[in-house]
Amino acid sequence: MNSLSELVFVGFNSRVAALNRETGEIVWSWKATKPSMAGGYVTLLLDGERLIVSVNGYMYCLHAETGEQLWYNETKGFGTGVASLASIHGYSASSQIAAVAEQAARAAAASAGG
Repeated sequence: MNSLSELVFVGFNSRVAALNRETGEIVWSWKATKPSMAGGYVTLLLDGERLIVSVNGYMYCLHAETGEQLWYNETKGFGTGVASLASIHGYSASSQIAAVAEQAARAAAASAGG
């Protein structure tokens, strides 16, 4: 089993995957059950051991190390679109952007074999 420090998370097309930070290997993957339409934009927030996922206005909570879905909320009345996520355990927007960019660069390098 991989620890959180060994994982990077990517989300696209209503899906989330945890990748091994060193090898780029997919450790686990998950697909949103709603909406049923393809192409859902994914927003992610790592909050401790929980990965909060928003897909077109639907909210999910996954266990970050295993990908197990812990809960789901339709957020009725809020509409759909790209969610803004925040946590007391999070960081400033600029540090989150830098961390996401670093994770993406590592994942790209791993998939390119470098």
